[in-house]
Amino acid sequence: MSRFEQADRLKKLPPYLFVRLEELAASKKKAGIDVIDFGIGDPDLPAPVKIIKAMQIAAEENENQKYSSSAGDAALRASIARWYKKRFGLDIDPDTQVCVTLGSKEAIFNIAQAFVNPGEKIIAPDPGYPVYSGASSLFNEAVCVKVPLRAEKGWLLDVGECPRDAKMIYVNYPNNPTGATCDLDYVKKVYDWCQETDTILCYDNAYSEMCFDGYRAPSALQAGPDCIEFGSFSKTFNMTGFRLGYAVGHPDLIGALKKCKGQIDSGAPIFIQKAGIVGLDAYLEDGAQPKALQDNMAVFAERREVLVNGLRDLGFEVDMPRGTFYVWFRCGEGSMAFTEKLLDLNIVVTPGSGFGEAGEGYARMAVTEPVEHIKDALNRIRKAGIAPGK
Repeated sequence: MSRFEQADRLKKLPPYLFVRLEELAASKKKAGIDVIDFGIGDPDLPAPVKIIKAMQIAAEENENQKYSSSAGDAALRASIARWYKKRFGLDIDPDTQVCVTLGSKEAIFNIAQAFVNPGEKIIAPDPGYPVYSGASSLFNEAVCVKVPLRAEKGWLLDVGECPRDAKMIYVNYPNNPTGATCDLDYVKKVYDWCQETDTILCYDNAYSEMCFDGYRAPSALQAGPDCIEFGSFSKTFNMTGFRLGYAVGHPDLIGALKKCKGQIDSGAPIFIQKAGIVGLDAYLEDGAQPKALQDNMAVFAERREVLVNGLRDLGFEVDMPRGTFYVWFRCGEGSMAFTEKLLDLNIVVTPGSGFGEAGEGYARMAVTEPVEHIKDALNRIRKAGIAPGK
């Protein structure tokens, strides 16, 4: 027993599932075991060479080694605004509508810090990214209302099932963990509902650039200005360890986020922000991805098809996702039981129940392993006789 008593809010916080999966995979690898890890959504592909070179050059300049602003470097905020114009056709004020963040996760948490009072309601999708229902709610002593996502509704959150007296709602498409996507009409329906109920719409768009088969993800700001949207360099540019993201939205929402961040952090390193500019500015004028990103998405697309088709051959019920690099499927038994069976085969997957009660009976696999490893994992599952109902 620790000699230091934790705060009640920390005691209520469940263990972060991904940390546990990282520990399990690391311990097996340390023991020399051949682990195939589909658990964590951390791209194995490197960041584009131009971004790395830009960061190296920027890091050598003394002015880029100083404290940044918690609101972000003005040049990167301007680049984000230009990108929104190219990608979504939106005119964004870089001074009042953009905040650079330490990845999107930090902003998702801090926006609740900025607006939610004790006892107020936060709506979170179930299954969903654990930060929505975990730290964002518990650390603000808020009441988290989990609204189930259902396969028969295409894993789209139904605002008709949401309480009309909530302070804030988190919506995320392309969706983690299900890989589900939506169109702008759906976003407009959610936006209109938030307007009617005076609910702050927090739109997690971290996977907007991880799309397949001709699908292009919309922005919540295309539905209207009264919301906040979170984006990330992590998945778009394979920059997870760089911890760089952004929030774009209504000046009042962005202003409060900046105020909160000003008390907590001093901003992302300037030399990393300079590298981010190179990434965003490489987008074409029509919003098309530069070749380096297209090449990366082609790799993820192939892996996605190999994994989905392989799981189908094994008898699993699985859709071909049009967004994210996750494959979400019904595993035919309890999520943890299935996960443990695969761990015995030295295959790491994420149990659907780790994303909420509505994820029970499902599992998530990230296509962050090369095709030969995916085929190896499928062969291990086949040889072990693991299939739905067995």
